[in-house]
Amino acid sequence: MREVVLQEFGITIGNDRPFTLIAGPCVLEDTGSYLEVAEQLSELTRELGVPYIFKASYDKANRSSIHSYRGFGLERGVEALAGVRERFKVPVLTDVHSPEEARRAAKVIDVLQVPAFLCRQTDLITAVAETGRPANIKKGQFISPAEVGNIITKFAESGGEQLIITERGTTFGYNNLVVDMRGFSQLKAFDVPVCFDATHSVQLPGGGGDKSAGQREFVVPLTRSALAQKIAAVFWEVHPHPEEALSDGPNMIPLGEMTHLLQEIKALDDFVKRQ
Repeated sequence: MREVVLQEFGITIGNDRPFTLIAGPCVLEDTGSYLEVAEQLSELTRELGVPYIFKASYDKANRSSIHSYRGFGLERGVEALAGVRERFKVPVLTDVHSPEEARRAAKVIDVLQVPAFLCRQTDLITAVAETGRPANIKKGQFISPAEVGNIITKFAESGGEQLIITERGTTFGYNNLVVDMRGFSQLKAFDVPVCFDATHSVQLPGGGGDKSAGQREFVVPLTRSALAQKIAAVFWEVHPHPEEALSDGPNMIPLGEMTHLLQEIKALDDFVKRQ
């Protein structure tokens, strides 16, 4: 079975391995909240023995409103993420939106992420593959699990070798998403590590008028269901004070709740993978 290896950090990501946590705030903020999240989660995951990748976006290119906060931008954002990597000794993951961004970010970013809305952009996937960096490609809300095969082929035929595919919900009418639990088996059949992005799966896109809404209360129940199918990774967005977050607050997990939540899902993952 194919796996993704971050050798420098001793992390191997695979569907039969203990799950890896990909977590952090939606976007880098001047408040320094991302540093608080990185510090606490790096300490907590080491205590619990959970492999951890820090996630934050330097640019939220897909916002509902032109007035919405977008982040630090490429240069300052990559520098900030490199600082997290060095200070807390954890791998970092961020979105890239163009071939040029992929090539620049790959100089310091451990895992390059292709956002769901860009998952069919051939030039972007090709550029990410050509960097040689591991990639996390999110399945678009508008495609079926079966169509992910085309994405995997694009990546592989462009020279990419290490790929994670992330489920993040499917469009279900206006302003709503649904997670088809059959999809995990279909994605795993492609022999790639599968991740579940639970916090974006409970998003209500555009549900707040000029911003998205969300249903945080369903993050953990959906995560339990996904982990029961033996997947490689869980993606959670986390913020010290979600009500004050500049992006995706309604579906992010409060940092103060992470200790007991992570203990719970680790126990479930351990049980399932012992079977």
